[in-house]
Order: sequence, then C-alpha cells, then structure tokens
Amino acid sequence: MKKPAGSSIVFGVLAALIITACATTNLTSDWKDQSYQRQPRKIMVIGVTKKPINKRIFEDEFVRQLKARGTDAVASYTVMPDTKQGDNAVIAAKMKEQDADAVLISRLASKKTVQTYVPGNVYYPPANYGTWRDYYGYGSQVVYTPGYMAEDEYALMETNLYDTGNGTLIWSATSETEILGSDQNQITSYIGVMVNAMAVQKLLR
Repeated sequence: MKKPAGSSIVFGVLAALIITACATTNLTSDWKDQSYQRQPRKIMVIGVTKKPINKRIFEDEFVRQLKARGTDAVASYTVMPDTKQGDNAVIAAKMKEQDADAVLISRLASKKTVQTYVPGNVYYPPANYGTWRDYYGYGSQVVYTPGYMAEDEYALMETNLYDTGNGTLIWSATSETEILGSDQNQITSYIGVMVNAMAVQKLLR
C-alpha cells in the first residue's frame, strides 16, 4: 500500500514491528549454530524498546506464539521492573530464577525509506454513441490523474536466541517489516515469521 510523500506515517513496533493484513515481513537472513541439536525447554523473551507498552505487547505475543508451538516461555517485563531491564546481572539472575535455558532478544536495528514513482492514470468515461454529438464530444472527456512520489517505511529488525548456560548464540535472524497500520497487527505478523523460522531450524516443534 503506497502513501504519498509527506503524508503522515504511523511508526510502530517496538517501534516498528507490526503488520496489517496488507503489510509484509521478509526474512533477510537466518543462521543457526549447527552444533546446537536440541530444542530450548523454556525461553525468556526480551524486547528492546524505550516504550513500555510496546515492550509488553511484543513480549506477550512472542510468549503466546512460542507456547502455541509447545515451548514454555516467559516475558521479561513480568519478572523484572522497567528500571532493571538494562542490568545484565539482574537479567542473568532472573533467567536462573525462571529456569530458562534460552533467552530471545529482539530489537529494531534501523529504519529505511524506499521511494517509488507512481505513474498517473488516464480515465475515459463510458462512451455513448447515440448521436454524432455524443461521439464527437467523447474525446474531450478524458480525465487524467497525475503521477506522484510514494514512500514506504521499513523496520529492519534483529532477533537473536542465546543459550543461557554458556551465553553463546544459538540462532540469529534479520528481517524487514513494512510499517503500516496498527502496532498490534504488525507485531503479530512479524513474530509469526520469526517463530516459523525457528521451527524450520528445528528449534521449536
């Protein structure tokens, strides 16, 4: 869905994550440590964002979709206050307390704008050739819509899964999400793509 340049653009998720029915998330890279041959038993989910409300929506949805795949999960905001979210010692302690054997961290890496020229259209009203006057005047009834520059906004996301036992990276993915519509819809769609990618890598059922 194109928007004319200068129009109001809704920035979502995590500052950007979330997709309407016509928006898309594309997985741009996907890597797994092939020496990791098991599935996490319980994952702590951490959404890195400055907005507490976006963090809660994001983490809750990730937990919901992981549990739907049969993997236990916990949202970090439910066990840590916002003021402690940047404290590595507290995070490590909560992982141990929750008996999480993996931690998933997702953040907005950057944004990009793609400009596209949308050409104008020529519209001809339905012809009525009932009289010569109708036919003669038909050519003067052309309606022209001028072209314009449209802008699409994309959120470039990074999502990493770590082993809490040794702190090493298990799985990493980057993606592009077109920013359209409501944050809730975009988050749901984005997370669906990430969860499916994890399942393909046999990290989930």
